Amino acid sequence: MSKKRLVVFTGAGISAESGIKTFRDTGGLWEQYKIEDVATPEAWDRNRDLVLDFYNQRRRQLLAAEPNAAHLLLADLQKKFDVQVITQNVDDLHERAGSKKVLHLHGELMKARSTQDPDLIYTLKSADLNPGDLCEKGSQLRPHIVWFGELVHEMDRANHLAAEADLFVVIGTSLNVYPAASIINFVRAYVPTWLLDPGEFYLDYVKELKHIRQTAVKGTPILKQELLKHV
Repeated sequence: MSKKRLVVFTGAGISAESGIKTFRDTGGLWEQYKIEDVATPEAWDRNRDLVLDFYNQRRRQLLAAEPNAAHLLLADLQKKFDVQVITQNVDDLHERAGSKKVLHLHGELMKARSTQDPDLIYTLKSADLNPGDLCEKGSQLRPHIVWFGELVHEMDRANHLAAEADLFVVIGTSLNVYPAASIINFVRAYVPTWLLDPGEFYLDYVKELKHIRQTAVKGTPILKQELLKHV
């Protein structure tokens, strides 16, 4: 008998408990940097060194972090379900926890890509990506990140995966960042759906779901017990 398809959509909240700073919270990264200075194509054109330094700092933070209990529990659910993680996060904590199927909507921090050929993508072996680090075609490497103003190329694939889910879970995001937040609208009406996030949830036009108002680490054991009823 085949396993049920469990699709898990994760946001910054799941990684915050590993010490990864979120963008919008008090003390978050955007209080130290302006979006337009470090996370847009225009910023890259205007001040490449600043953008590279910003992401180098973020990589150092990531390399010092570890997957938390929520990441590990999701990986453990692969024993019972066919688990597909779709994440807005650019860290690799899901993979390091053991999740096998992870789709990154907004890119991957530990990768770089060619500014000349976007299909040339490289895994970084250290935190630093520097001016003069070139792709095989001789152009500067840039962070493999979807910046503000750029297309989310994996969105169609993510929506397709959501439409195929037998069970759907949202963890660590209040579904307010678009286009990613629209993914829940592709989940079939009869599919059991949970939102695990301590924040308020205002999208009253979406399908019925169960809201577990806890952090990711505290709430995933509750979620697990709910999911196991559907094995």
